[in-house]
Amino acid sequence: MSSYTESPLKTSLPKSFATNVPRKLQSVLNWPHDLKCWDQTSSSMKILFVHNNFPAQYRNLAAALADEPGFELVAVSASNAQPMPSVKLIKYALPDADVSGTHPFARRFDLECRRAEQVLYSLSTLAASGFAPDVILAHPGWGETLPLRTMFPKARLFVYCEFFYGAEGRDIGFDPEFPMSGVDGHIGLQLKNATTLLALTDCDRGISPTHWQHSTFPSHYQGKIEVVHEGIDTSRVRPNPQARLMLPSGRQVGPSDEVVTFVVRNLEPLRGYHIFMRALPEILRRRPNAQIVIIGRDGLSYGLPPPAGSTWKSIFLEEVRDQLDMSRVHFMGGVPYDTFIATLQVSSAHVYLTYPFVLSWSALEAMSAGCLVIGSDTPPVREVISSGENGLLVPFFAVEELAERVIEALQQPERFNAIRQAARGFVIDHYDARQICVPRMRQLLDLNAPSRQSATRNVWPGRPASEWPKAGRRGPRKSSASAIDMEMSGEGGLDLS
Repeated sequence: MSSYTESPLKTSLPKSFATNVPRKLQSVLNWPHDLKCWDQTSSSMKILFVHNNFPAQYRNLAAALADEPGFELVAVSASNAQPMPSVKLIKYALPDADVSGTHPFARRFDLECRRAEQVLYSLSTLAASGFAPDVILAHPGWGETLPLRTMFPKARLFVYCEFFYGAEGRDIGFDPEFPMSGVDGHIGLQLKNATTLLALTDCDRGISPTHWQHSTFPSHYQGKIEVVHEGIDTSRVRPNPQARLMLPSGRQVGPSDEVVTFVVRNLEPLRGYHIFMRALPEILRRRPNAQIVIIGRDGLSYGLPPPAGSTWKSIFLEEVRDQLDMSRVHFMGGVPYDTFIATLQVSSAHVYLTYPFVLSWSALEAMSAGCLVIGSDTPPVREVISSGENGLLVPFFAVEELAERVIEALQQPERFNAIRQAARGFVIDHYDARQICVPRMRQLLDLNAPSRQSATRNVWPGRPASEWPKAGRRGPRKSSASAIDMEMSGEGGLDLS
């Protein structure tokens, strides 16, 4: 789909280009052979995606546009990005950084600025190659949006408004089991919003995936933010009466077996792992044939870290281990996406719990697969589940009630068939990527509108690589950039493998 010539760029960059690019960036991009000249006379609409974990929330839109003529697609992302057909992927490297000398309130922003610098290098090279986007879609959560408006002032900029941090009505302070942060912690929490606020000032429009997530943003910005979910591939995630799942024990289970499922990116309190584990003793005691399938890694995506030297998985498993038949509790770890789908397809009861935070894709995917979803009665879940109609809701902290609902689902599965069907129908009607969400996104982006770029594509041409600052030595202390990467992903880039 991309309209660029096959000859390497020779006019805008000096011969010493490859030796002047910071070494880590050079190793990722394989300069100069990876750079091509873009045809500036092309009438195709040029679209730039900027997301540190591309394709993430842009997968469905990028896939749809890649299948059509008239679009040239480029993505700028970090080194863990995944390629997509017909999308030119430019990866940047993020060097380790010592932020110990930075004020604690500003350390996150320091790291975001360092990431923005690496994005700027990639954008500079992209601009020098002749590519000037008509439309930019970007996530502001890691600082990548900071240079976008300066680099491409005439592009239409749409930022992904996933979540706005706050001390009330959201995840912070929701669970009394964990300590509240002090005043300094609340200030640090507010400062997490810095790059998002700058992006909202720069952008043409914001895009939130759900109404509740939209409501977390300041009221004076909400009118600038549209609610459009990225969508679920309901043709792929669907019921399958022939599905089979191989458990770590070697046993194979199917839809006729009693299977309780729980899926998260990482096993941690924000997604209700501790509540689920505390419900298991009663479930296993009263349902001797039940198998418990838990998908999720041992790391940290959101919220407070566990005590040093431990994991949330081990802490809450040890709390109930002596009450469990561990031969029926299966920790799958991270799994390939097809295994994740098979897990949903054999589920008798799927438990989805969350603090008031970002709604996981897995909740909607479970509904699309025809699961009976037993969810927490929290705002993000209430937006998609009406209890008794297309799922069941229980108070987040109600361990006994959760166990009872799961046991009922295992005892009388046919009683909930209509709810399962309604769950899938709801997702098809409101969240199907191909029929609902991608068309809405295209309408919002107005992809058939005339370009705002002038005929000469008036953009900053980028600095020659010889003028780039050389990558300086960093201190011995590594940054917490990886922790920042894990935040606010919404499991939208859900990679369970």
